[in-house]
Amino acid sequence: MSEQNHNLDTPEKEPQSLSEILQIRRDKLARLQEEGRDPFQVTRYTRTAYSTEIKDNFEQMEGQQVSLAGRMMSKRVMGKAFFVDILDDRGRIQLYIKVDKLGETHFAEFRKWDIGDIIGVSGVVFRTRRGEDSVHVETAELLSKSLLPLPEKFHGLTNQEIRYRQRYVDLIMNPEVRRTFEIRTKVIQTIRRFLDGMDYLEVETPVLNTISGGANARPFTTHHNTLDLDMFMRIATELHLKRLVVGGMERVYEIGRLFRNEGISTRHNPEFTTVEFYEAYADCNDMMDRTEGIFTKAAQDILGTTEISYQGEAVSLAVPFARMTMAESVKQYTGVDFMAFSTVEDAVAAAKGIGVTLPKELSWGSILYECFDQRVESKLVQPTFILEHPVEVSPLAKRCPADPRLTERFELFITGREMANAFSELNDPIDQKERFVRQMELRARGDEEAGMMDEDFITALEYGMPPTGGCGIGIDRMVMLLTDSASIRDVIFFPTMKPDNQQ
Repeated sequence: MSEQNHNLDTPEKEPQSLSEILQIRRDKLARLQEEGRDPFQVTRYTRTAYSTEIKDNFEQMEGQQVSLAGRMMSKRVMGKAFFVDILDDRGRIQLYIKVDKLGETHFAEFRKWDIGDIIGVSGVVFRTRRGEDSVHVETAELLSKSLLPLPEKFHGLTNQEIRYRQRYVDLIMNPEVRRTFEIRTKVIQTIRRFLDGMDYLEVETPVLNTISGGANARPFTTHHNTLDLDMFMRIATELHLKRLVVGGMERVYEIGRLFRNEGISTRHNPEFTTVEFYEAYADCNDMMDRTEGIFTKAAQDILGTTEISYQGEAVSLAVPFARMTMAESVKQYTGVDFMAFSTVEDAVAAAKGIGVTLPKELSWGSILYECFDQRVESKLVQPTFILEHPVEVSPLAKRCPADPRLTERFELFITGREMANAFSELNDPIDQKERFVRQMELRARGDEEAGMMDEDFITALEYGMPPTGGCGIGIDRMVMLLTDSASIRDVIFFPTMKPDNQQ
């Protein structure tokens, strides 16, 4: 590893090892502190401009006095002058430092500063003979000392594991990473604007609960010492939001973190972000319209188009999205027509015939779901709503009036992965309690993902919940889609990882 300090006049001897670099930087800090110029004692710096502001408005700003602050990313020394690139909140800009402007003493000090140091400068905006928008520095101040060197500049930070662990360095060295997280913020802002514009009210519900509730997933457990009570990190916001609908809040949504004690992969992180929204007097079809609107508006507002590319595949987010039932999709992609089966035995034989691994709990609906999951889901590249899920895998959704084996539920799939999940919400307290009992039976037989009984939610339903549509959208996966990111870790600032000392 070597310092990125290029001297084109009289090159100084560069340190050869990391330990030598670290020691030199600490020695420089110690000298500054001994002289009463500790950079860590600087409390603030007033700046009047940013890098991109100068570049975007050069004609108006040429010749103006400006103050800038940022991280020194390169230094090219040429005798009595040198060029520096600094990185601020908006981008990079070149500084021109010359001894006759800065003065001998300050010029000599500047030369000792290192790549990675945070500096503040003031000077005049100008354009070099090579056409580079720059600032001719007149004063400079060291605002914070970098004690660790940045990665070698030509290769940046490329080790994926280190990038996730040291996101702060990743953001410094890889500008496209910042763009990803800017889009993430814009996605959340778009969702808020969309739902606020439809008179939804944003709310907050508990993260700690006495039951897991609201989804089929393995929860994280913790313990409340004062109450001497085991508690669960929430796996969904659904049941509390529907309690609010019972209370007369007819359109509510929550953007927040969920926690599921499950596997880690390119699609799954134990801690993730969703938006769930619920609307009284609406149903599953209304939720499809809302979901289409959110995805299309996000793409159009943020990317300027609904025609995008994900990992080399062209994807159209133009409405309307395709719609088909789960049984129709299985028939289309496997040739097996589950609607023609009258017995579980027929369903078992058909599933075995297409090489599907059978679930532990054998029923017509559970086998249909496994056929979809194993043979269809990965093929749904273009936005597709899959409707009418079996009741066995939909304990909180209303049954279809025409076929009680199925529910008024959809999942949205794009690029072969689930993006959203919605129901015409079950509001029959008797049916809901029976389904909770069924989940408890599965749990007793060892299914750690099965739901728990929520007596208070049953009580809420007994007071009466209007017909309601509800939907949840995975924000991390939505950001993956809009930033062409291959892994969910690329769109979470600090993904869950083992500590270094446990590798």
